[in-house]
Amino acid sequence: MSRGYLTYMVLTMGIVLFSSCLEEIDLETFSEENFVPNLVVEATLTDELKIQTIYLSRSDIRTDLETDTIYNPYLPLGLGPRDSVNVERFANVSVKINGTTDMNFRETAAGIYTSDSPFAVETGSAYEVIIQTNDGSSYRSVPLALEGKAEITDVYAERTTNEFGIEGVMIYVDGSASNGQPENYRYTFEETYKIIAPVWDDEEFQLTNYDPCALPVPTYDLEIIPRTIQNQVCYNTVPSNTIVLNNTAERSESAITRFPVHFISRDDFIISHRYSIEVSQFVEDADAYSYYSALSSFSQSGNIFSQVQPGSLRANVSREGDPDELVLGFVEVASVSKQRIFFNYEDLFPGEELPPYPFNCNLQSSLESHVSYCFQGMSSSTCPQSIIERVNLGLISYVGLNDQGIGSCPGPYVYVFSICGDCTLLGSKEVPEFWID
Repeated sequence: MSRGYLTYMVLTMGIVLFSSCLEEIDLETFSEENFVPNLVVEATLTDELKIQTIYLSRSDIRTDLETDTIYNPYLPLGLGPRDSVNVERFANVSVKINGTTDMNFRETAAGIYTSDSPFAVETGSAYEVIIQTNDGSSYRSVPLALEGKAEITDVYAERTTNEFGIEGVMIYVDGSASNGQPENYRYTFEETYKIIAPVWDDEEFQLTNYDPCALPVPTYDLEIIPRTIQNQVCYNTVPSNTIVLNNTAERSESAITRFPVHFISRDDFIISHRYSIEVSQFVEDADAYSYYSALSSFSQSGNIFSQVQPGSLRANVSREGDPDELVLGFVEVASVSKQRIFFNYEDLFPGEELPPYPFNCNLQSSLESHVSYCFQGMSSSTCPQSIIERVNLGLISYVGLNDQGIGSCPGPYVYVFSICGDCTLLGSKEVPEFWID
């Protein structure tokens, strides 16, 4: 589950106290004049030997902390508002082990604190997160310890139809305990998929010496040149944004068999070519499991954004000297096991049509040039943006000559929106280190 999703959910959910009582908050608490931003602490320290990470931010009364970044083919990239989390800067952060040893963290990016050296949490040790914010306030987590260990023994994909009658692919997990008797599990995953631009050409537009305000007509040089950058095949990686929990307490055996982690519709373009998923299995203690269960319940209730909201989930972190101060988020230590698989669409849907590309890739054309921007007379043109205007804004990709008269105002060339001919608008052209074709 991504940090942005957890932060967003934490800041819009209700307060659940682990004594199982619900504290109702007056709606006026969330008005601008009364609002006091609370510290949000998010961390999962694992038994992997790695650089561990702790996230610090502040709550906000906005309900749009994560703005959808919907591609608009008529606007250059980079335009439009982007809301973000209010990060907590310049804090001193450490993890105390067994009350004696300190592992220091430093702020390596805004609100992101990473350990100075790799470490792994160990069975039988207690861990406390200690934070001193820039204003001098001190916070400390409850002592935390590993609950047990379990391994993923298999991750596999099967073609199936879900409970809503949608055909697609289900990702299943098998696993078994390797230390202790763990009962509570949480799963996250990271999806990586290959993107192939559906209308790619080995030539491209090149616009130089463009002056849209020149008179009597714009001046420019438009050439069709060989493409110099590989932007036909890309890869994109997306973290999970859902809470997936599993409890084995009421089962006769602790082994995990065919647990469904993630469903993908057969019409989702991310499985069009080659797809990979890395599943992470975390062994949770009872408090962590209760926290994520409550968070999941709120997120699935369907009325998160109703006017009356009871507050936010309380963290297992408190302010020293003022334990009644509300701190949000959650800190946990957990055993983790990971496994990755790959599959092609053809493997599960042999000989069947690929999922539809998520954007309109119809061939288009328009006049090559346009009326000067500095023309003072009347203009009655109803033609769409010219080719040179769209090339200047980076909106289109070259396809070929317009020998079929395509378009309401046909020009010499046909083109598509850039996202249909340039995969870098959806991913990276760099092949991931773990990728296997």
